[in-house]
Amino acid sequence: MAEETKACPEQETEVNTGPAAEETEKADEKQEKKKKKEKTEKVPKADYDRLQAEFEAHKQQYLRVLAEYDNFRKRSANEKTGVYNNAVSDTVNAILPVADNIDRALAQENASAEDMKKGVEMIANQFKACFEKLGIREIGAVGEPFDPTIHNAVAHIDSEELGENVIAAVFQKGYMLGDKVVRHAMVQVAN
Repeated sequence: MAEETKACPEQETEVNTGPAAEETEKADEKQEKKKKKEKTEKVPKADYDRLQAEFEAHKQQYLRVLAEYDNFRKRSANEKTGVYNNAVSDTVNAILPVADNIDRALAQENASAEDMKKGVEMIANQFKACFEKLGIREIGAVGEPFDPTIHNAVAHIDSEELGENVIAAVFQKGYMLGDKVVRHAMVQVAN
């Protein structure tokens, strides 16, 4: 029996390797890490004050940069609006004389068909002059080579007189402002 009593205390002191033991070990590790962290978090008062001052300086700098960016954004939006308004105003000023001439032509009561035709031709020439002043040029003329980037082919014909991919007819003129197409020319292409 003496041997049996010796066996019992040994069994009681064995290390338990089940899930409860793993949880206990993890809890102990967490407590040790927490104690180490608390020790390292203690910063001398002078260093804490210095770090706090640096933080405040960076925060103020960040707020100034943020305010400057906001002011820049607002200023840019105002400039963009101003440029757009100036462009529209310049365009309207260039076209107003044409509108005035159309009103004068419509006010004529005793005009003959010949006079009306001559007046419309003068207004068309005035429009062309306005477009030139604004930097707008016509694109799409009969005999020009077809370019799909500036022309819109709506029909095609077979013609031996015209070469291949040549504009045979223009249904609607196109216009360009610099390198930008304002309106594509609607054309008929010969194949």
